[in-house]
Amino acid sequence: MDAILTALGGLLLRALPTFLLLLALHFYLKLMFFRPLDKVLKARRQATEGTRNAARASLDAAAQKTAEYEGAIRAARAEIYREQEETRRTWRDEQAAALDESRRNASGAVNQARARIAEEAAQAKQSLAGESDRLAGEIAEAILPGRRD
Repeated sequence: MDAILTALGGLLLRALPTFLLLLALHFYLKLMFFRPLDKVLKARRQATEGTRNAARASLDAAAQKTAEYEGAIRAARAEIYREQEETRRTWRDEQAAALDESRRNASGAVNQARARIAEEAAQAKQSLAGESDRLAGEIAEAILPGRRD
């Protein structure tokens, strides 16, 4: 067992410079490689986050402008629809007025025609009454030739 311990002590003694070299390499790499690499990665992360934040702010601003534009478009459409409805209402009122005027004119023309027809009917009746008396006289004269009133 002493031989094993002696051999093991010899191995440890010979491995000690390797261990010290590895330890020195570790601190050297940490100081010369990993710290600058950490600084670069940290700066890159900060730059990336800054860019992301700027992009997020830009997207928010674009969304806000889009909402404003859509609101303006909705308002403009509502105004156009209101104007169209007002124009339609005006046209409807004008058409109704023109229709009423046409009905009044037609009613007046119908009344005039009725009055004229009634007058012509009265004249025709009067004319027929006179004609019927004359025809009755002629018929009576033809049937009863010598008799006169």
